[in-house]
Amino acid sequence: MKAGIIFTGTGPILILTTYGSLDAAPFTAKMAQKGIDKFLAFEVPLAMCQQKYGQHYDVILKDVKQTDDLRVLDYNGFNVLHNFPFSSYANEIRHEG
Repeated sequence: MKAGIIFTGTGPILILTTYGSLDAAPFTAKMAQKGIDKFLAFEVPLAMCQQKYGQHYDVILKDVKQTDDLRVLDYNGFNVLHNFPFSSYANEIRHEG
């Protein structure tokens, strides 16, 4: 399981995924299916997501049952940016479809 902040054309979102990497071809294909073919992505610690989102994190995590799945934990860009200090960002990925 990975957590990542994805910067899209409309702002940042926080996702949980069972994909092995945020730059794997199946992940980028899934993003393209959702209309996101250009993005910056950064992994963030799962423990930090659980701490900051509590019960909402647990509900979303239970929904990620299938392999290679993707769920949005937070789509409010203001919350995402303010909940995670830049020092928690890791593994910058740049993708242009």
